[in-house]
Amino acid sequence: MTPFDIKRIEEMEALYDALLQAVAEIEQGGAAEAASRKAAWQPEKDRLAAYYSSEAWKADFAADEAGLLPTGMKRGVLSEDGVYGLLERFEEIDPGNPG
Repeated sequence: MTPFDIKRIEEMEALYDALLQAVAEIEQGGAAEAASRKAAWQPEKDRLAAYYSSEAWKADFAADEAGLLPTGMKRGVLSEDGVYGLLERFEEIDPGNPG
């Protein structure tokens, strides 16, 4: 199994937070901008999805469950429901629907 990596978790947490903010902004914006903004964030979404389905995520999640991560470390990216929900929200953005 891949060992957990605090630096990777921090990097993916930053990506998760940025994508969470971007999705919220796209959802609040107009349909005219949604397609281009969604396309601009697609690579980051793909990177987060790849991490979420990887052995690396499983190792990081297991380390969190075992209490091996520093107290106070942000770990939203290790929330199964949080990441899954964000990826679903991203996919549900419909540039043709004004809201």
